[in-house]
Amino acid sequence: MSYTRTCEIPGITCAGAGPGAYKYTPPCDAELIHYGYCLSGGGSIPATPDGKPTPALLTKAALESASIPHMVVNAGSAVAPELPYVETGMPPGGDVSAGPALGAPDVVRGIERGRILGRTLSSLADCLVIGESLPGGTTTALAVTRGLGGAPGAPTSSSMPENPVELKERVAAAALRRIAARGAGADPFAVAAEAGDPMIPVAAGMLAGAAAGPGRVILAGGTQMAAVLALGKAAGFDAAGGRAAVCTTSYVADDPSADLAGAVRRAAGGVPVMCVDPGLAASRAAPLRAYSEGFAKEGAGAGGCMAASLLKTGSGAGRLRGLIEAEYARAVTRR
Repeated sequence: MSYTRTCEIPGITCAGAGPGAYKYTPPCDAELIHYGYCLSGGGSIPATPDGKPTPALLTKAALESASIPHMVVNAGSAVAPELPYVETGMPPGGDVSAGPALGAPDVVRGIERGRILGRTLSSLADCLVIGESLPGGTTTALAVTRGLGGAPGAPTSSSMPENPVELKERVAAAALRRIAARGAGADPFAVAAEAGDPMIPVAAGMLAGAAAGPGRVILAGGTQMAAVLALGKAAGFDAAGGRAAVCTTSYVADDPSADLAGAVRRAAGGVPVMCVDPGLAASRAAPLRAYSEGFAKEGAGAGGCMAASLLKTGSGAGRLRGLIEAEYARAVTRR
């Protein structure tokens, strides 16, 4: 769970019912995955302003279908969840269009505490799946990947059908100008502090810590994971070690306004990219069919968790779609 005030820029995200609700999306995602309902933010499940539900529904169905345990990590969330969680001590991130996201010591702290978590958790499982809930995170990820050498022409994806590419590029450019003025472009930690968000250093540290051990790592997310990989390399992650992969939904992989494979290749060549199609285009629930129309697409580790479920159980996407529909029906009834 994390937060960046960049999400409060009008038009940059729809990862919640509106700007005032965005800070509740991460804790509500965590509660929904754990309980099947939400306690924070008035008890409503996170949804777009017109009712498209959070990808955390997909995550919950996937984890339960394969009896996969999970843990919540607070990496700078503006609101704590009503359940047990691991505290990293990270503050929420600032609006990168107006000033630095974090202090330099925050980035170091996030990486080191993430490294401890990654090393510990990877000793308990064959594969560690790392996901995120962070409204506005595709914009900060864009700024970080640009700052760490990502070439223009591969913008990050969006929770909206119409990706606000120009707005995101303007926000990223403001952060990059500050980096250039400080002469900090050669320092990956300084780039992350100026242009990123609290999730990126924590997840990068978890990746580096976990991949250094005997286990495997799935970065469960979309184009934000290119920024995690890029900073992870600076934190000691060996991209050529064959211990990590990125896994997302087909809705991100097929997004014509973004280039996940290209972004990952530039950030950490040799790390494979996978995707899962849960078949929601055939769902009986219109709000779930909206995923195939470009809404939400990914979040809360949905793609990687669905892949982990399919790999562990050997079942097909059709069964998973039925479980997602049932979870959605329960969530709507509780709401």
